[in-house]
Amino acid sequence: MLRISQISRKVLPAFVVATGVIAGTWPAFAQSATIASPAAAFTAAQDALDAAWQANGLAFVVATFTQDGGTAYGQYTPRNGSVFQDDDVLSIYAEPVGYGFIETDGVFAFDLTASYRLLNSSGQVLAEQENFAEFSGEGRSKQRELAAALSFQFSGLPAGDYELETRFKDQADGKEAGFTLSFSIAEPN
Repeated sequence: MLRISQISRKVLPAFVVATGVIAGTWPAFAQSATIASPAAAFTAAQDALDAAWQANGLAFVVATFTQDGGTAYGQYTPRNGSVFQDDDVLSIYAEPVGYGFIETDGVFAFDLTASYRLLNSSGQVLAEQENFAEFSGEGRSKQRELAAALSFQFSGLPAGDYELETRFKDQADGKEAGFTLSFSIAEPN
């Protein structure tokens, strides 16, 4: 036993030293002066985007029914039509823009909550829920590619026309925006 203990003591410091040497070289690569900087025109375009983003306020570039809800930013398949069966899942993909960021120690955070209302053709509210979904994140740069995938399943709806109102609230600045998608429930087969 004493012999194994002595071997372990010799191997462990060698492993720690090797790990320390490898870890110690990483910052030298990450801070290399050989990184190509963007052109002045690119930097100016980014600054213009930032100003337009802030001036625009919360809005949506895309809000549509999809086949599968979407898997990532720009990765969705639009649904052909808006007629559903009573037990179908209503999948929606949306791309919000103009949401605010809160900067803390060089980290930019965003936080959006979503609420919905389901209305029949006469405007009667059949279902609603506040803050049923949250979309948040943070990073060292402002993350402007947000894919909001939502799924709804309303059972027991009679055949007819409906509207699904979805509202997003920006927790960073309190602004709100939304969209309404019309759909129909088909007669049972």
